[in-house]
Amino acid sequence: MIPRILKLPLDQSILLFGPRGTGKSTLLRATFANETTHWINLLDAEDEARFATKPSDLMAVVRALPETTTHVVIDEIQKIPKLLDVVHALIEETDKKFILTGSSARKLKRGGANLLAGRAFVYHLFPLTFVELKDQLDLPAQLQFGQQPKIVGLKNESEKTRYLMSYANTYLKEEILAEQIVKKLTPFRRFLEVAAQSNGKIVNYANIARDAGTTEVTTKEYFSILDDTMIGFFLEPFIHSFRKRLSQKPKFYFFDTGVVRALSRTLSVPLLPQTNAFGDAFEHLVIVEATRLASYFFPEFRFSYIHTKDYAEIDLVVERPGQPLLCIEIKSSSSIAEDDLSKFASLVKDLPNSEAICLCNERTAKRYGNITVLPWKDGLRKYFTPD
Repeated sequence: MIPRILKLPLDQSILLFGPRGTGKSTLLRATFANETTHWINLLDAEDEARFATKPSDLMAVVRALPETTTHVVIDEIQKIPKLLDVVHALIEETDKKFILTGSSARKLKRGGANLLAGRAFVYHLFPLTFVELKDQLDLPAQLQFGQQPKIVGLKNESEKTRYLMSYANTYLKEEILAEQIVKKLTPFRRFLEVAAQSNGKIVNYANIARDAGTTEVTTKEYFSILDDTMIGFFLEPFIHSFRKRLSQKPKFYFFDTGVVRALSRTLSVPLLPQTNAFGDAFEHLVIVEATRLASYFFPEFRFSYIHTKDYAEIDLVVERPGQPLLCIEIKSSSSIAEDDLSKFASLVKDLPNSEAICLCNERTAKRYGNITVLPWKDGLRKYFTPD
């Protein structure tokens, strides 16, 4: 197992969220000893049937546990939200610590997860970061196949492709169809492909609805499903009054570069440097890396972007409490000239007291005016880790 950045407390009840395949169960097995932990897996048909029929059985099970059992793990709690009421009562009644995992917040929102507010710490687990991968980091492979733990251990591209295609199908079947989130799977399947092809772009609900054969209302609901099931996230436009800002619509990013390529059916298409596809994938990777690291180390950071009427853009704007606004330009090139940053420099001038950096594939740092050019790993480590 590759050591994870996220360290879970042993003396608290917790909710651990994350998409399927990010290693939640593996992390729990490495953190909580089998001899002192009672495990309930709601992906197991027998466990699910038992507690779905009679959630109160959990009360009897926990009361019967020996004193040496200190923790109760319930995997995929969103499958039976009513168990949260029972867990709430047990946290008040017993000295057991409850570890609840979930890959969807949708049912929990409707099932009263707020009952645990203040009684369980909330954590999120993501695919591996470059900090965790260390010497195993292979940029071309990460861009093409993503950073899920399972992918790293697979031997060849054929195995990785099969895994990602299976993952896409598993998501459709288990997260969407099995939980009856959508009534008809075929329109949602079409939407997924179109949304994946629009990854990292400003969301145009009307265009996506037309291409997917759905309505705008349905398209917005589908994006909400992706957000709730942690398959992707919105990057909102930066709120600022300066006159150049135009876009008030969000962008949407899938949580992993490999998954978005599987959903868009482009896994077999090579990612070649100096192409638009390579540049888009690199930008995607840097953005998900920054948001993952910030979630682990600096959860108060807020991310957004700026897009102007003349198509100038700041890829990532980071609001950091007590620090200057951080403006990030992302370029996949290994050779950055001052002219490449002219529009970025112009925009940054409208944001006083900000810090401007460019993350790219240069080998060494450079400085052009008030913009620092950094190798992407060095920049992410400097601004998004405490080291």
